[in-house]
Amino acid sequence: MSRESITAVPAVPADPGDPEDREISFAGLERAQMGRRLRKLRRRLGLSQAAFAERYSIPLANIHQYEIGRTLPPVAVRAYLRLIEAEPERVAEVLGAD
Repeated sequence: MSRESITAVPAVPADPGDPEDREISFAGLERAQMGRRLRKLRRRLGLSQAAFAERYSIPLANIHQYEIGRTLPPVAVRAYLRLIEAEPERVAEVLGAD
């Protein structure tokens, strides 16, 4: 199956019995999963969105947009978040946040 045919099919179809339900695309699912991952990381570190944004020099508005799944972080930001996930204290130290 080609990528085009995969993206043409919704990841989660709308419930036909619920007029307010909408289908979820693969891109939407990816954004939601990234948002959940970021929220779990932030909570594991015991930080609010504002504190996480300040500590790691990421705009607060971006953190909010990523967590609600409205936007997917760019590839470079996703790599940076993986570094934070692996070594949160070291990243903060390098940034002079501690």
